[in-house]
Amino acid sequence: MSTEQDQNGVVDAELNNGSTHIDESGSLIIASQALPNELPIVPLRPRPPFPGVIIPMALGGKAQAAAIKRAVDSPHQSLGLVLVRDLEEDDAPANLHRMGVAAKILKVIHLDEENAQIIVNCLERFSITDLYHGDEGFQAQVRYHFAAELSVNPELKAYSMAIIATLKELVQINPLYSEEIKMFLHRSSMDDPGRLADFAANLTSADGQELQKILETLDVRKRIDRVLILLKKELEVSRLQTKITKQIEKKISAQQREFFLKEQLKAIKKELGLEKEGKTAEAEKFQARLKDLKLNEEAKKTVEEELEKLQLIEPNSPEYNVTRNYLDWLTILPWGKLSQDSYNLERARRILDRDHHGLNDVKDRILEFIAVGKMKGDISGSILCLVGPPGVGKTSVGKSIADALGRSFFRFSLGGMRDEAEIKGHRRTYIGAMPGKFIQAMKTVKTANPVLMLDEIDKIGASFQGDPASALLEVLDPEQNSAFRDHYLDVPYDLSNVMFVATANQLDTIPAALLDRMEVIRLSGYILEEKLEIARRYLIPKALKNHGLTKEQLSIRKDALTALIDGYAREAGVRNLENRIKKLMRRAAREFAGGHTDKIIVRRKDLVSYLGQPVFTPEEIFEGVPGVVTGLAWTSMGGATLQIEATAVLSKSKGFKQTGQLGSVMVESSEIAYSYVMAHLEQYGAPADFFDSHFVHLHVPAGATPKDGPSAGVTMTTALISMLSGRPVRKGFGMTGELTLTGRVLPIGGLKEKTIAARRAGLTILLFPEGNRKDFEELPDYLKEGLEVHFAGDYREVFEVAFEEKRLSPARRRDKEKT
Repeated sequence: MSTEQDQNGVVDAELNNGSTHIDESGSLIIASQALPNELPIVPLRPRPPFPGVIIPMALGGKAQAAAIKRAVDSPHQSLGLVLVRDLEEDDAPANLHRMGVAAKILKVIHLDEENAQIIVNCLERFSITDLYHGDEGFQAQVRYHFAAELSVNPELKAYSMAIIATLKELVQINPLYSEEIKMFLHRSSMDDPGRLADFAANLTSADGQELQKILETLDVRKRIDRVLILLKKELEVSRLQTKITKQIEKKISAQQREFFLKEQLKAIKKELGLEKEGKTAEAEKFQARLKDLKLNEEAKKTVEEELEKLQLIEPNSPEYNVTRNYLDWLTILPWGKLSQDSYNLERARRILDRDHHGLNDVKDRILEFIAVGKMKGDISGSILCLVGPPGVGKTSVGKSIADALGRSFFRFSLGGMRDEAEIKGHRRTYIGAMPGKFIQAMKTVKTANPVLMLDEIDKIGASFQGDPASALLEVLDPEQNSAFRDHYLDVPYDLSNVMFVATANQLDTIPAALLDRMEVIRLSGYILEEKLEIARRYLIPKALKNHGLTKEQLSIRKDALTALIDGYAREAGVRNLENRIKKLMRRAAREFAGGHTDKIIVRRKDLVSYLGQPVFTPEEIFEGVPGVVTGLAWTSMGGATLQIEATAVLSKSKGFKQTGQLGSVMVESSEIAYSYVMAHLEQYGAPADFFDSHFVHLHVPAGATPKDGPSAGVTMTTALISMLSGRPVRKGFGMTGELTLTGRVLPIGGLKEKTIAARRAGLTILLFPEGNRKDFEELPDYLKEGLEVHFAGDYREVFEVAFEEKRLSPARRRDKEKT
């Protein structure tokens, strides 16, 4: 028989002759009472047991039931309890910790092939030296770590006292383990700090793996230190739990108390006759609202009459709800409640510059508008109409106006509106009657002087239900809207303090009477340089934020942004440009979500892979070809260029036809051009009988697109003269203007849009009617830069510019004509 003891008090006991062991005191004990070197192993979840604890166990599974049966049949009736490493994994040798607790079976409650219920006494720690795994579970060779007797020094005694004090505090807060703690303290003392540490650790609700570390700590000094930390954490958790429980109980008690008191109060009031009827409370609510309002005489009289009626009607009557709803609307509107206007021009300029790039003419007009309000003291009776292509910022300009003035802002769309009642409301005789959009807006904004935006005023409709455009006349007329009478309210309401801002894509569909009441401000669209700056300042930062990206993750090169604008978003506004940028962001977000970590830099060559092939190709300007002339056109989407082609076919009978899906106005322009050229053939270098032997064909390409408008006369005339003279017009030359039979060049509209289209197409020499000189001079300098612009009042001046004829003074020109 031999024994070895290390500094941790670990004793290796080996069998000498198979019948005796050595216990901790060095005495001989019989083999049946000793712990064997080989044990059936039972995997445990979710926490390990500790020595000195008696626990009931309920186990399931064939392997575990077999291990229990082997232990029961053995002379020692002992087994090993080992915690698994991963609770989700199956029982396997690799999933078992290498240290556990040996336990003796005290009682078998139930045992069959699948299940077992037993009570065990946990005795000592052991380490697994060799592990076997078979069909009947685990079997292991083990080495025990018997608790050594320690001389209790002051330090260990202090730790033990700290643990006992903490346990006593824990019992006061959470009495769940009170009996168990009292029994342990009764039968144990501070002379056995190791057992005390094991018992205290077993009481905590710590994680199983954390408790396993305590179990594996053989050094008592370290073990008791770790257990004390766990106990302190447990104490804090118990205190917090107690605090939360008390708060919940207090809240529930307060609610119950409040409920009972309210019920008692209702009963007392009912007994004393102090409880008010529902309609009395409603009347008092309406009276309280009226204190802060300034109703006109008619409205005030109506409210008084309706309040009297409310007192007489029974609450169960249908008329009661109609009257109550009517009074609710009358008293909830902001009668006379005006917000303070801000006339600070510098602040207004900063807000406009913050929200919009470019649009200097629009900003100047708004600042002038605010300045007039400052001088006058108010800006009542102001109705602006912002006209421009989609996506140029009309709605956002209206919101910026409201911010600059410090007013509330409300927007609703008139597009497709066909019912007059949506403007002026329904009469109260109808079930479900409501006020119109304007009265509903006043209720929402809660002030009598908001900025109301009427979107898509050019798309308002008409039907058998009335004409909403005509109903708008009363609203938008400064002479009438001070006493606007909604059908539902049926009393005059003052809308004169409201600032109306309407938006439209074109003016043609707005009734003349309605247009006459508004001041038109045009937003013509953006050139490439402006779009580039808008994308850099506003669209890209906004898109990065909305897609959860940062500028450190993605950047778009300037050349790529330029190519994106020119090839994918050439419209006048920036809405399509914003959508394309969003598509780039979505592609980048997908790459980052898939694990990409490096910064993405979008280059020009990457656009095809991100966005597909360009939607727009460079505009083909056919230069140097006789009979082909570039004209400038205006569309609802902005400016555009048109190639007008003319050719003559030798024929026995003269004739003239036009193709290209032209509207009636353009057909008239082409016929005027044909007649003018036919009358002045010799003057422009063609035989007088040219048209007698030729059939002339005038074509405007893109025949699937309808085209119409009074500004193509000079372009068609120039195409015919170029065709019959065989001389091409100057390179980089574009023109616009209407022609009369006598050769006068008439002014046109949409000059800014046409100039933008010319710059986009690369045209550098432009010709406009003389009547548009003042319009061109008002354009911003960045639009006029690099352009050679000519103005013509007569077609002979157009001819000289288009074909680079030598300029003649009016006197010499008359002499030449006489000759």
